[in-house]
Amino acid sequence: MHHSRLCALVLDCQDGDLVAASEFWSRALGKPVKTTDEEGDGKYASLQTASDELQVILQRVDHPSRVHLDIEADDLDAEADRLEALGAKRIGFVKRWWVMEAPTGHRFCIVRKQAEAFGPHLNTWD
Repeated sequence: MHHSRLCALVLDCQDGDLVAASEFWSRALGKPVKTTDEEGDGKYASLQTASDELQVILQRVDHPSRVHLDIEADDLDAEADRLEALGAKRIGFVKRWWVMEAPTGHRFCIVRKQAEAFGPHLNTWD
């Protein structure tokens, strides 16, 4: 048995200026900028959201800009297996998460549990 839930909306930004991108999305969504350099490598920024809201993450990327979802799970491989059984495919393991592709062609990621407690809206899978 494992658990998962939708946890983040990720804005993939081909433009390398995450400070400007963070400012735009902060104003557009009405959420203050939490940080413009989440991991100290200049690749991730985030907006401040309440504990019961999705995280909003900005990610500097080489591919065209798009939006993708993150699903957090306490067992990454079990969640990837479950989603493959539904028709998704694994694209690759990057750093510490699985990049997946839905049958519709949309990319999404399976990431480690992002907070101490999963909180509400948790799915339990066998």
